Amino acid sequence: METLQNILTHAHSGLRYLLLILLLVSIYTSLTKRSSDNFSSSDLKTYMFTMSFTHLQFLIGMALFFITGRYKISGEVMKDSIARFYAVEHTTLMILAVILITVGYSRCKKAQTVSAKHKAISIFFGIALVLILAGIPWPFRGLGAEWF
Repeated sequence: METLQNILTHAHSGLRYLLLILLLVSIYTSLTKRSSDNFSSSDLKTYMFTMSFTHLQFLIGMALFFITGRYKISGEVMKDSIARFYAVEHTTLMILAVILITVGYSRCKKAQTVSAKHKAISIFFGIALVLILAGIPWPFRGLGAEWF
C-alpha cells in the first residue's frame, strides 16, 4: 500500500505542471481567439483534454486522500495548520476548480457564438487556474511538499 501511495503522490505532484501548462494553453487560446470567428475542432479538443486531465488529477488526489486516511476532519486536524491545509483548504480549492473547469467546458460546448465559447473558457478556466495556484502546496509555503 505504501508503494502505491508513493507512486500516486509523485504522479499527482509531478503531473500538476502538465495541468498548469494545459490550463495556460487553453486560456491563451481562448483569449487570442475570442474576438475572431475562429473556433476549430482542435480548440475544442484542447479544452476537452484540459478538462479530462483535470479530472484525472482530481481522481488521483481523491485516491490519495482516502488511501492515506491521515486527514479526517476533526478537532485535531483543525489545530494543525499543515493537516488542515490538506484536509480542508487544498481539497476544497481543487474541488471548486474541477467544478469550474467542467462548467466552463460545458458552457463552451453549448454556446451559440464563437465569442461566447472562448469567453466561457477564459473566464471559468481562468478562475480555476487562480484557485489551483492558491491551493498547490508549493515548497516555499512550508507545507511539507516538494517540487515533484
